[in-house]
Amino acid sequence: EVQLVESGGGSVQAGGSLRLSCTASGFTFDASRMGWYRQAPGNECELVSTISSDGNTYYSESVKGRFTLSRDDAKNTVYLQMSSLKPEDTAVYYCASHGTIGRDGTCIFWGYWGQGTQVTVSS
Repeated sequence: EVQLVESGGGSVQAGGSLRLSCTASGFTFDASRMGWYRQAPGNECELVSTISSDGNTYYSESVKGRFTLSRDDAKNTVYLQMSSLKPEDTAVYYCASHGTIGRDGTCIFWGYWGQGTQVTVSS
């Protein structure tokens, strides 16, 4: 059975930090590109960051320099270290192997994805 379990979300004040984890099972994790997406109420889905199987990373302009994505293939886990958090980072964050933004702005996932974890940043 394929599972992606996200953890580490919560509430923090602006300027604070959180680390999200996504632990996978049931598929060949070390050969998989993984990504984090986020969606806030009323906002379009956003691709936050991805990491390839060989460790190459991508970051959206909105998080570049503040977020760091890494992976530990021995633990089948990716980590999203989020620093200097802003209220506009408030969203549900999803870990997924494949995703896109639907015509209605929602996140559409295929492959493997988790249930989402809430991040709330207060000013």
